[in-house]
Amino acid sequence: MDKASSQPAGGYTLDDHPFASRGGLKLDAALAESGIDVTGMKCADLGSSTGGFVSCLLHRGASKVYAVDTGYGVLDYGLRQDERVVVMERSNALHVDPPVEVVSAGGLDLVSIDLGWTKQDKALAAALKWLNPGGRIITLIKPHYEQPRDTPTQRGKKQPKPEPLTLEQSHRITQQVLDAVAADPSLSLHVLGWCDSPIRGAKGGNLEQLAWLERQA
Repeated sequence: MDKASSQPAGGYTLDDHPFASRGGLKLDAALAESGIDVTGMKCADLGSSTGGFVSCLLHRGASKVYAVDTGYGVLDYGLRQDERVVVMERSNALHVDPPVEVVSAGGLDLVSIDLGWTKQDKALAAALKWLNPGGRIITLIKPHYEQPRDTPTQRGKKQPKPEPLTLEQSHRITQQVLDAVAADPSLSLHVLGWCDSPIRGAKGGNLEQLAWLERQA
């Protein structure tokens, strides 16, 4: 069994965990692996959906989380009622501006990202709008979406669904993506590390990785 299909960290299982969705298990693993302590941090979660990442941040002690998503009424009801959560529905994370209070405070401490089909260069650029100098980003990388469209394992129009990437392929693509991010002067991000997601993607069983990055002053 490869690392990406092993049991989630923290002693949790897919059916027994404290998060709004199993997505929280992914972020929890990255926080454990990276050693990032979010206690007291003000955060944003881009692509919050049901709120797996949001609930994970709160469970680990974040003081406030801005939950940004294009959907409406999708976020878990309990999170919607939590005074630490600022719900930003019908908001495209790639285009929405942070609230005035975030800008006036100089940005947030940490931004988590799960933006589906959005490639990392665009997702990370969006996250930087929310981040203070020296702030951190934890992003979910989906190698099957990061590939050039003409590669054999990337699905094109009217083509059959490809087999999931192997662990080796997934790792190679993830490293290529992060190397490109580190070399992009417009992002000014330092890659601190990355790990396999403890569970596969819900659709298609694809391997995913999580990376943590720091904004360079």
